[in-house]
Amino acid sequence: MDNKTLSIVSYITIFGWLISFIVGKEKADRLLRYHLRQSLGLIIFSIILSIILRILISVTHMGILNILGILPLVLIIIGAINAANEVEKPLPLIGKMVEDKFSFIG
Repeated sequence: MDNKTLSIVSYITIFGWLISFIVGKEKADRLLRYHLRQSLGLIIFSIILSIILRILISVTHMGILNILGILPLVLIIIGAINAANEVEKPLPLIGKMVEDKFSFIG
């Protein structure tokens, strides 16, 4: 697989990220490393958001908060589109925070 494809696949769950990281480790270019960092930040954000939403919904009994659970899906789509267009554009809300983190990815 080429780096563009691996960049797109990295946004598809933790398994896609692992595949992209392992397969692209040897030949990773700047684009792949960037999207690996962005998608890992998105995975961590999704887990934290899920925990926070579960707590808030159980405490407040406001099921309407479930609508916020769609946010990671929207960010996945945006990230995959950016990767497909070979653009190093940060994801909304979380992209700037994780742009310089995760130095173990190249």
